[in-house]
Amino acid sequence: MTNDAKPRVYDVLARAFIQEGVNTCFALMGDANMNWAARLAEQGCRMVYVRHEHCAVAAAMAYARKTADVGVATVTCGPGVTQLITALPAAVRAHLPLVVFAGESPLRMGWYNQELNQAPIIAATGAAYLPLHLPERMPVAIRDAFLQARRERRPVVLGIPFDLQERPWTGPENLPTPSKQLLPRLSPLPPHPDDVASAAKLVASAERVVVMAGLGAVEAKAGPACRALAARTGGILTTTLPARGLFHDDLYCIGITGSFSTEVGMELIAEADLVIVVGGSLAYHAGGGGQLWKKAKMLHIDIDPVAVNQGQEVARHHLRADARLGVEALTAALPARTTTWRTEAMAARIRDSKPDSYKFEIEPGLLDPRDVAEGLEKALPADWELVNSSGHCSWFFAQMPSRPQEKFLTIREFGAIGNGISFAMGVAAARPDRTVVMFDGDGGLIMHIQELETIKRHGLNILIIVMNDGAYGSEVHKLRAEGLPEAGSVFGRCDFAAIARGFGLGGKTIKNLSELPEAVEEFAKSGGAAVWDFHVSDKVVSPTIRRAHPPAGHRKA
Repeated sequence: MTNDAKPRVYDVLARAFIQEGVNTCFALMGDANMNWAARLAEQGCRMVYVRHEHCAVAAAMAYARKTADVGVATVTCGPGVTQLITALPAAVRAHLPLVVFAGESPLRMGWYNQELNQAPIIAATGAAYLPLHLPERMPVAIRDAFLQARRERRPVVLGIPFDLQERPWTGPENLPTPSKQLLPRLSPLPPHPDDVASAAKLVASAERVVVMAGLGAVEAKAGPACRALAARTGGILTTTLPARGLFHDDLYCIGITGSFSTEVGMELIAEADLVIVVGGSLAYHAGGGGQLWKKAKMLHIDIDPVAVNQGQEVARHHLRADARLGVEALTAALPARTTTWRTEAMAARIRDSKPDSYKFEIEPGLLDPRDVAEGLEKALPADWELVNSSGHCSWFFAQMPSRPQEKFLTIREFGAIGNGISFAMGVAAARPDRTVVMFDGDGGLIMHIQELETIKRHGLNILIIVMNDGAYGSEVHKLRAEGLPEAGSVFGRCDFAAIARGFGLGGKTIKNLSELPEAVEEFAKSGGAAVWDFHVSDKVVSPTIRRAHPPAGHRKA
């Protein structure tokens, strides 16, 4: 409370957030949010004070994904808000519920140097903007913002002039009913019997079935049902990139389908005559337009099935239902199958094949990024939380087949690099009892390397793995494929281990993968945070880039 007997508006607004169950907030303070943030902390909320506003929202994104709850961040008005313009569309496209407490310039002043019409800027990102200018109604509006974020699964930004926040509170003493008590209790949607019969007829006529699960299948806990459907049809399993690892221990799972598919996965997908997509959006990068399965029909099982997405015709057959209930009903309706696509040889090939077998000439003293990912897959403990960033390196790190979905976070719907360190902080806040490992490239890590100080100050247990090729990996390979000058994409290998030590963290440059087991064991004992720098060859081109920008001279094994 303030020294005055009467609370201020910001006191009550902090109480309104606490009543919504907010126990973690990612913050960068300024004039328009600092009083509220101080009161929020006093009332028991854990504050993670970051060094850049973008990182506050990006960390809240990962926190929301890991906790299946609303992520909360706060920034000041004007420049604090403009710094969010990359993170917000990423959260919108990833369907992540956030509430962002942003100030607004004071209403009483005729001129203020940080004044900005914030609403259209936020609206352009796809997020919602709520200007709160009537103090007595602010607690209800905050409650409604949490309802909106949950129902629409997108960020809601609150604009509150900071001179209104400083006024004495004259509204009601009691806060409104919290949003969680008002949320509809919706039961899973079962399929219509006619739709099940139609889908079963389609599946029974197919010979080579692929069951592909997305995040909707994860949320509906439809993994076992998808496995049963694949077994019933004699088909194979796969996932989208965000759902990777859902079938990590299944002999007939080919991993990720789309831009991050393995060699064997690409071959098997091309043979499919039916793809059953369960709880996925059929996005372009998951091959939603049929570019990966030109022979296959598409059946979409979802509570909101689609025919067209991202400018492509994606599915002509649909089963509207909760992912789990829809798959279970379809499986039960299928006749016994006398033939199967599955064989022991197929399972052995899936198990034993490298994700990518192209041969590259690796310069002396440098590592193959595929070997780095394989070495980490073997060395990192199974219960550590893994976080993948974006950029060229992310293809290699995604190829860790033993890692279950719940221990591996990927958010990359907007395609922006530089988010990895923020995502790692969000996961560390959501899983404070776990070690978090973040995978990134040198170009992505350096964009927000100031957050190493945040990690140190808050005592976050994060190990950062950086594949350092001295360049923006995607751009350098695309420029080379086009025969264009690459100078703007190459900047040399900075010493990340020394930078980490400068921030008070551990730092290693690992040149020999045989060092990995001992290094992991030491870190597991010591805890804390560190950056491990792997100098990798910039000659190794991911299959994603090779397919989109085929360079000359690559040789298959």
